[in-house]
Amino acid sequence: MFYHDDELQYEVEVEEPNPRFAKMLQQAIGGAEGEMRVALQYMFQAFAVPAEKSEYRQLLMETATEELGHIEMLATAVAKNLQGASEEQREAAREDSVIAEMMDSGQPRQALSAGLHAMPVDSNGAPFSGGYVVASGNLAADMYANVMAESTGRLLATRLYEITDDPGMKDMLSYLVARDTMHQNQWHAALETMDDHIPVPNSFPQEKENQDHNYEFMSTHVEDRPDPGKRWTQGESIDGNGEFSYGEQPGGGEPDLEEVIDAMHNEVN
Repeated sequence: MFYHDDELQYEVEVEEPNPRFAKMLQQAIGGAEGEMRVALQYMFQAFAVPAEKSEYRQLLMETATEELGHIEMLATAVAKNLQGASEEQREAAREDSVIAEMMDSGQPRQALSAGLHAMPVDSNGAPFSGGYVVASGNLAADMYANVMAESTGRLLATRLYEITDDPGMKDMLSYLVARDTMHQNQWHAALETMDDHIPVPNSFPQEKENQDHNYEFMSTHVEDRPDPGKRWTQGESIDGNGEFSYGEQPGGGEPDLEEVIDAMHNEVN
């Protein structure tokens, strides 16, 4: 169950509206690194958490709901950057020829279909895709995916921060960057509470793995190359269950598919 409050999670002010920056902010809403992605990712992960692990469900659902608030903040920022821009500011956004082309071939739907408001799309106008969402049903795997999601989201927010000179936008983005910092740390903290979470899944008996290759770094070069002596080619494995080694792909011979191809061809004819 969800409840909504009219108050924004954090203040959103735009001192100098900029339609170009509004377009860029769309990436933080509907892009692969955006808030729609993490909100739905954490929500669907929470749905899969079993009852005996309710503390993880709460952690995920609370964060998912927070991310919904971030979408609302960014949508407000997009609208303020679009609606408040003067004709001079709109023309100034076109001074750079590359940016002008981006604007011309960009998102007329924000005016035609959305009335100068945000849309569930990325900065190129591509609709948000549920394919961005990672929810495997394995808590450890999902936590690693969440660290990556927050890392790339933080990277995007810092790039947006550096692009804008608007004090209000910098303030909002500094808040979002701070939350990305916390979320990265909380997912790492959650991983620390899970015993034996490497490798994922850890429930599969490792004795059933191919024991010749489960800790071998494979070189894919045509010519033989010596072991570079790196952390991932020598020494104890990270999970403590083996020793890293260095080798080449075992090779399986050329695929013999002529019989299969002939059978398929004859069936078609």
